[in-house]
Amino acid sequence: MTDSHKRSSSGSPATTADRPPAHSETAEGLFSRTYAAATSGFAAVMFLTGLAALAVVPTLPTAARDLDGVPLFPLVAGCFVAASLLGGVLGGHWADRAGAQRPLAAGMVLAVATLLVSAASTSIWQLAAGRFLDGLAGGMVAVSINAAIGQAYPDRLRSRALALMSACWIIPSLVGPPLAGLVAEWWSWRAVFYGLAALTVLPALAVVAVLRGRSSPAAPAQSGDRPSRPALMVATAVSVGAALGQYGSSGWDLHHLLFAVGGLALLVVFTPRLLPPGTWCAVRGLPATVLLRGLSSGVFFTLEALVPLMLVTDRDVAPVVTGLAFTGAAVAWAASSWLQSRLLERVPRHRLVVAGALVLAVAVVVAAVGTLPVMPASLAASAMVVAAVGMGLLAPSLTVLSLSHAPSGRQGCASSAMQTSQNLGQITVLGVSSTLFNACVGAGSTEPVGYCAAFGLLLAPCILATLLATRARARGA
Repeated sequence: MTDSHKRSSSGSPATTADRPPAHSETAEGLFSRTYAAATSGFAAVMFLTGLAALAVVPTLPTAARDLDGVPLFPLVAGCFVAASLLGGVLGGHWADRAGAQRPLAAGMVLAVATLLVSAASTSIWQLAAGRFLDGLAGGMVAVSINAAIGQAYPDRLRSRALALMSACWIIPSLVGPPLAGLVAEWWSWRAVFYGLAALTVLPALAVVAVLRGRSSPAAPAQSGDRPSRPALMVATAVSVGAALGQYGSSGWDLHHLLFAVGGLALLVVFTPRLLPPGTWCAVRGLPATVLLRGLSSGVFFTLEALVPLMLVTDRDVAPVVTGLAFTGAAVAWAASSWLQSRLLERVPRHRLVVAGALVLAVAVVVAAVGTLPVMPASLAASAMVVAAVGMGLLAPSLTVLSLSHAPSGRQGCASSAMQTSQNLGQITVLGVSSTLFNACVGAGSTEPVGYCAAFGLLLAPCILATLLATRARARGA
């Protein structure tokens, strides 16, 4: 779920004659005549994106087994995130140069093509390539959607538009995974990919038609505000570094260790060039906002990865329980996002970030307590739902703050920085927590102790996000 891209000023360069009168603008909503076409197009794209993203996940283990590639499953699973780093950078800078229409349309077309590549896989490496290309398309679409929202809507409608984008994931989260699982079991996992490709064709064509004439190039920034554009080599190096790190985590011998070290070296050298200066030091404004996105995303997605793993491997919970936990988390995220956009829209955004980080900390404690054998497995599963409530408050607020801090005409770059931070947060926090878990088990501890230690580690980024939230405060707040 993408949340890194909301800014204070609309990047749309429409003339005064093109804009509705001030009194009309304050009365119009997302589905008014002025914004209905764009809102419908964005919602359709997010619905299909969510369906594709959530539906293919249950089929990947089956596909890896059929392709004799189970040992390389971590690479297949991590390729999407690694490639979305590159897709986010490409989409963001393309949106700043030519408007959001072109990268969004290109991302949708590429999404259809990559589903076909995965469906026709004859080896685990082709499946990994398909997932990599799918991540590239997903990164472009996520950043372009947020940049388009920044360019197409006035400030008062942006949080509502982003909440609607989150809500578009509700139905996919409810029906996508179980339906895909049934199709894979009764028919073939390939049918899932082919079916999603067919469903995505029409929205891919529709979004091109809807945005034609609405999404125009963002207003050029002042020369002093325009940062140097990262070279394609830099974005590619970061993406490859993340992929190497994922491959390195699939084994514990010297061979895999060398890949992991090489991936880490690429990330350390090239990642700072994709983020605003001062991100690691949490400089006030956009740098701090970008850092907070990575910290919060890392906590949430680590819980989303380790809690189901613990329930299945350590507590022998039926898969339906973990499926319900995913569904509950998706609904909780959307409901919390709606809450912040309606009932809490007058609350300063940095305070909602604090509230969201504290709720994430509560979720971490619940997950840690849920590792105790005397506790019911449902307690640990509920941690995912609690964490989703925190992210629903925190993620849209960070997106709004990022838009408010971005220089005029640079929504795309800020969006790509937020997307990059989100993906790096997922990879880094999950990697560190998994390493701690394996270290505990390797030292002779039981698996529950290892999980408890891994969850306990997540309190650090939660506390850090709470302390740094004021550095992301909007101007005048």
